[in-house]
Amino acid sequence: MSLHVNFTIRDTVLIVRLQGELDHHEAAQLREEWQAHLRNGRVRDVIVNLKDLTFMDSSGLGVMLGRYKEVQAIGNEMIICSISPEVQRLFDLSGMFKIVRLVDDEMTALAMLGVEQCEIK
Repeated sequence: MSLHVNFTIRDTVLIVRLQGELDHHEAAQLREEWQAHLRNGRVRDVIVNLKDLTFMDSSGLGVMLGRYKEVQAIGNEMIICSISPEVQRLFDLSGMFKIVRLVDDEMTALAMLGVEQCEIK
C-alpha cells in the first residue's frame, strides 16, 4: 500500500492527514510537499492526523521530527492526533511525545489551537 496525503488549511492551521504506509520510499516526497505548505504565509500551526496511517518507519519519524523543528523554530505548535497503536508505539519508543503533543482527535487539536469547530472535513 502506498501513502496518500491530504493537506487542508483551516484558519492558520495546516492539517496533514496521512493514509497508508509511510516508509523511506514515501518520506522524501512527503517532506517536500509538507515544506511547501509550511512556506505558505497563512500557516502557523500544524495538526497531523494519523488515524489512517497503518505503518511508519524511522524515515517517516524523521519527516515528523524535521517538520516539528521547523514549526517550533518560528514559535508555533505541532499536534499529533488520532494515532493507531502500532504507530504510537514507534513514537513512544523514539521519545517523540516528550516534545510533541498527542491528543485524541482533530476537533480537540483544533480547539487547542483556537480554531472554530465547524465544517471539519
